[in-house]
Amino acid sequence: MAYGGARGGGKSHWALAQLGADDCQRQPGLKTLLLRKVAKANIEHFEDLRKRLFGRLKHDFSPHRGILTFGNDSRIIAGHFKDEKDIDNYLGLEYDAIVIEEATTLSHKKRRDIETCLRTSKPNWRPRIYETSNPGGVGHAWFKARYIAPFVASAETSTRFIPARATDNSFNNPEYVKVLEGLTGWQKRAWCDGDWDIAAGQYFTNFRREVHVLGQIDDTLAREWALALDYGFTHFTACYLGFKDGDGNLFVVDEHAERQWLPERHALAIKAMLGRHQVRHGQGLRPLRLEDLSRCVAGADVFSKQSDGSTVAQAYAKCGIKFMCANTDRVNGWAEILRRFGDTSAGIRPSLFIHQRCARLIESIPNLQHDPNRPEDVLKVDCDEDGLGGDDFADAFRYLVQSKGRQVTSRKLRGL
Repeated sequence: MAYGGARGGGKSHWALAQLGADDCQRQPGLKTLLLRKVAKANIEHFEDLRKRLFGRLKHDFSPHRGILTFGNDSRIIAGHFKDEKDIDNYLGLEYDAIVIEEATTLSHKKRRDIETCLRTSKPNWRPRIYETSNPGGVGHAWFKARYIAPFVASAETSTRFIPARATDNSFNNPEYVKVLEGLTGWQKRAWCDGDWDIAAGQYFTNFRREVHVLGQIDDTLAREWALALDYGFTHFTACYLGFKDGDGNLFVVDEHAERQWLPERHALAIKAMLGRHQVRHGQGLRPLRLEDLSRCVAGADVFSKQSDGSTVAQAYAKCGIKFMCANTDRVNGWAEILRRFGDTSAGIRPSLFIHQRCARLIESIPNLQHDPNRPEDVLKVDCDEDGLGGDDFADAFRYLVQSKGRQVTSRKLRGL
């Protein structure tokens, strides 16, 4: 279970109240861990909350050991970490419940490591993790995928997310709320509104899920179809299908993303993806085919020679998909995406839209960060071992947006 979003929502209060005033009172003998980055801040914060929350509960607290023990022998251990390697100090231990404060300060790997400590021998107890966080941080992508995405889609199964707002916390002074409301840009969206599609350093600050992500797109509006691919084997191979309409709007309508597949298998999946869409044919419609595409583009690595002298592009060509080298100008490509997203807050209409089935792309766009050494470029990052994060999807998206080629006429699309 996670509680997070805006600043000042009382996240620490919620987590400690749930752990100490509820769980530890209902189940004698619990051994629980409260984990937070930086020891000194953890103990001071813990001490303040302890006095507020547990004043009428029998307990003993040892600041030196960082252990709070209730009258029924349930314990809260105030843990901490300065660097991620400090998490290893807890591995191999057993906790009946764990609170991770500011969970996005942990990478996905270390968060998963600490979860291995969550187990119990108590027959009437189900182990649980409580997590709190604001948007941003090294763990933003995994937290968003684990909690926010199921919450937004109303598809929560093993997780529950509670959005935090400063106005939820009655202990906040009115002036603090006004400070948050007076912020601008990404800070207002992240710290005041609790918007998980925004974070410090985000590149596409004008991306709005409610504006740019569509549930339905009419294929018959197409005047020019295109396909773009970013190849990988250990990394993801990402492929996007899109079209332009008569007004120059660009619609990204489908996504193929898999890894550790050979080109032949990808080719079959790409053809199946095309078949999910239709073009006008005579008086009716038929499935989209490769010959209906005005262009198929791919990153330069597809054309690099391998040890036997062959290329990945040749493997795709044997399957009927003939790629041209994409425009790989990163800076101008990102700028074109930024321009096409428009700025709804300033009345600048967008001309780039994405179908909701392109889930990996939609989740990756808000996570793209400015490169601190080249701010006009997006920071290159790899996905983790579980496929979270990374810029493979964004690169294929950029190739599609930048691609230009012959226009498929309405006469051809009708099959005449």
